Amino acid sequence: MKLDTFARSIILSPKLSEKLQRYPGKFDPSYSYSVERILSPGRPENLQIQKAQKASVPSIKGMSDLQQRKRIIHAFANHELQAAELYAWALLAFADAPSEFRSDLFQILEEEQRHTKMYIARLKSWGIQLGDYPVSGYFWNKIPSLLTPLHFVCAMALTFENANIDHTIDFAKAALQVGDERTSSIIDVIHKDEKKHVQFGWKWLLRFKKPEQTASEAYCENISWPLQPHLAKGNSFYPEKRHEIGLSTDFIELIEQASRKQ
Repeated sequence: MKLDTFARSIILSPKLSEKLQRYPGKFDPSYSYSVERILSPGRPENLQIQKAQKASVPSIKGMSDLQQRKRIIHAFANHELQAAELYAWALLAFADAPSEFRSDLFQILEEEQRHTKMYIARLKSWGIQLGDYPVSGYFWNKIPSLLTPLHFVCAMALTFENANIDHTIDFAKAALQVGDERTSSIIDVIHKDEKKHVQFGWKWLLRFKKPEQTASEAYCENISWPLQPHLAKGNSFYPEKRHEIGLSTDFIELIEQASRKQ
């Protein structure tokens, strides 16, 4: 199967199993294909994207109640599925980007698929399928503004996945506090990968930005409303985790000091 055919099937297939299939080969940097921007994903009937109000999710306090915890983990599974779809989307939308960039996209795509499967397995242990609750399309709603590879890494890696560094720590702790070690361990595995994904975003921010810009300036220039720096963190903030993966002090401080009033 050709890489673009594979990416297209992940985005457009109405079958969840096809969205989670692994590529039957390795990334080939010599293979070229045409740029393609797909506007929305194909989904099975029970995973059609709903309005945010219909797909509302309990706060972290709900982790103490099993029924609410199921709803939260279901939402996490949908987040990871969207991430897999969006990294496949980027392989097509930025087909003319450097092969090293697309190779990185390909690797993260496989990790997002694995995350989705991990959450699905946890849901299955509770007798739930992905699609038993309404799901939102928060990530997909942002694609009109993702016109360049730099826009993409600033939104996906340095905003959404950056925030998930904090979210995964807090939710893993919350699961552990109520004795759900299995859920906690799954979230912890995903936390480790999220750090790598933010590191990917940082790597390409430094490569794609204008030479005269700082990383912070380039980041702010390449995210579009409603994305703002405060969305790159959770309710708790763990700056040491950003230092561990090599983000600059001024960029970490930008995120830490950002507020919703900006």
